[in-house]
Amino acid sequence: MDFAEFILAHDGDDLGRLALARDRFAEDVADFDLALNTLEARRKLRDKVPQWWAVLSLRYPLRLSAEQCSSAFTASYKAAVAAGFAAGRIADLTGGMGVDSWAFAQVFEEVLYNEMRPELAAAAEHNFKELGLTNVLVSNCELVPGGVAAVLGDFRPDVIFLDPARRAADGRKVFRLEDCQPDVLQLLPELLDACPKLILKLSPMADITLVCKQLGCVCEVHVVATDGECKELLMLLEKGHVGGWSTVICESGTVMRLSGNGGIVPESSLRDPSHKWAPPSYEAEGGHRFGDYTPVAGQWLFEPGKAMMKAGAFGVPCGYGLEKLGQHTHYYVGKAVIGELVPFGKWFQILEVMPLNNRTIKDLSKRFPQAEVTARNIPLTSDQLRSKLKAASGGQIHIFGLHIDSQKGNFLLVCQKRILPAPLG
Repeated sequence: MDFAEFILAHDGDDLGRLALARDRFAEDVADFDLALNTLEARRKLRDKVPQWWAVLSLRYPLRLSAEQCSSAFTASYKAAVAAGFAAGRIADLTGGMGVDSWAFAQVFEEVLYNEMRPELAAAAEHNFKELGLTNVLVSNCELVPGGVAAVLGDFRPDVIFLDPARRAADGRKVFRLEDCQPDVLQLLPELLDACPKLILKLSPMADITLVCKQLGCVCEVHVVATDGECKELLMLLEKGHVGGWSTVICESGTVMRLSGNGGIVPESSLRDPSHKWAPPSYEAEGGHRFGDYTPVAGQWLFEPGKAMMKAGAFGVPCGYGLEKLGQHTHYYVGKAVIGELVPFGKWFQILEVMPLNNRTIKDLSKRFPQAEVTARNIPLTSDQLRSKLKAASGGQIHIFGLHIDSQKGNFLLVCQKRILPAPLG
């Protein structure tokens, strides 16, 4: 049987048993090891990149590449950002499995895919053909200082994309620029000489301020999240740019832009770029308001998502009329639900506000045997507070232990989870 038939026949098999039965099945396919790796990688790609999973003839020689590759959503978002930054031709110099290049090929006239590992480059060339792509050039060159021009050859990109590998030689995950491979800091002058526009994909663990200082010409930073998890940072660089950067928060397709000086300029939904939100008023001190406010039952509690926290956008909810509970307590309360903020965090309705002491802990442990528990800016961790409350995880009740500046003390907020509709447009 051919490769695709073998994949179809064994797609649901126990891969450990299949590996042990090598002698029985090895003759059924030209490269048994490649088929085994492909079967394992496909299980990671089923939900991550379903468009690739649906094509049985695709080959994945390295199982780790399926873990590290972009999802279909984040790849499409990168492609949209790149096309808005510079249309025409794009060079992906750290191609990996090729999901980003596949997304670029949907919106760019020509794509140069370069990958240093020959087995990945060969698989990508095969896969691009199987996916029906005709505008991707495949290159297998090492990207080292002094070698950027050789990698590009006759290809003249309008923008260059790099996703440096974030694993050390011993397999540890790394996120500092100088620890990633290739070393972008060493390559940066050559890259900008070859093309004045550059996009870097970095770990969500990277320090945004430090990275922007190291790179020097960052004009935009995109914090990309899906399903409440921060997935990656995108740094847009332009040769000669000075004056700081704007920050864009993308949460599962909804986009908000923050200006470089801390002001808020909400952008649009990725699904409808023509829709614009009216910028809310923004207070001094970066938009923070706290110190004179105490939450009460019936109000809404907003917990910013990880993308908003990563972007340091602590004043943004205040621009929409919400009140911040404390300088270091990044929770917000208000009388109304603000539609534009719905996708950027979790919403709860406050049922009770009680002082944090042994008496209230004992009372709540009797009344709420099942509840989620979160502690922030108090002398207890979430696990410690959960243990004191003797609360089993689950249900619709969420108990927050928070420091409230206005009362100079720690409180328990008993809340109910709410699923709110996202704004139209």
